[in-house]
Amino acid sequence: MRITFFGTGTSQGVPVIGCHCPVCLSEDPRDRRLRTSALIEAEGQKILIDAGPDFRYQMLRSHTEHLDAILLTHNHKDHTGGLDDVRAINFLERRSFPIYCEEYVQESLKMEYAYAFDSDKIYPGSPRFLLQTIGPDRPFSVNGVEIIPVRAYHAKLPVLGFRIGTIGYLTDANRIPEEEYEKLRGLDVFVINCVTYKPHPSHFGLDEALAVIGRVGAKKSFITHISHRLASYLQFAASLPEGVYPAYDTLTIEV
Repeated sequence: MRITFFGTGTSQGVPVIGCHCPVCLSEDPRDRRLRTSALIEAEGQKILIDAGPDFRYQMLRSHTEHLDAILLTHNHKDHTGGLDDVRAINFLERRSFPIYCEEYVQESLKMEYAYAFDSDKIYPGSPRFLLQTIGPDRPFSVNGVEIIPVRAYHAKLPVLGFRIGTIGYLTDANRIPEEEYEKLRGLDVFVINCVTYKPHPSHFGLDEALAVIGRVGAKKSFITHISHRLASYLQFAASLPEGVYPAYDTLTIEV
């Protein structure tokens, strides 16, 4: 198995438009972050978690020409805004593309991409989605790859993380219900979001993220959804405890 970080930035990405802070002006390529997304490869399958506004470029940058499915954590634009570009896969592979998400996310997609669902408005270039309903109590599989959804909360919004084999992935959350921790035992790699040093209304602050990392106890943990409010990559990496690392765009971890 492997995980490749397609994007590790917040909803604005890094650098932020118009910002002249040291992180946004950094020349270290690891400080240039597209919107958060990750590709997991397991048992010959390529499964993408989230497809934000940078989806097209992330696919081209990584030379990825095929996906087997997309899993959506929630319905915010920085995680769903690139789905129109699924139509390239529709065209190449002549199939509707499977997207796994909760029912409320499906309803949001039907509004955001109404032209892909309304039979009176569909035109030849429309993306074609094959929506698959998932939820926190419904383990499922993608072509034989077992996936365990993990419930978390992004302020009051319910979101899903995912466990695939010994990789756990959770972004855009600031709370995990107690009963969900059991799904995260025995991981080799755990990915968690963190946007600031201090507590945040809808994301983990650094101390909170490190507390979750300690409870999960994975062999290696990586922080994603990183904002320009955290230190530059080298400074941030040096400040983290052993076994915890800031992720960066294009980083690949083998399991």
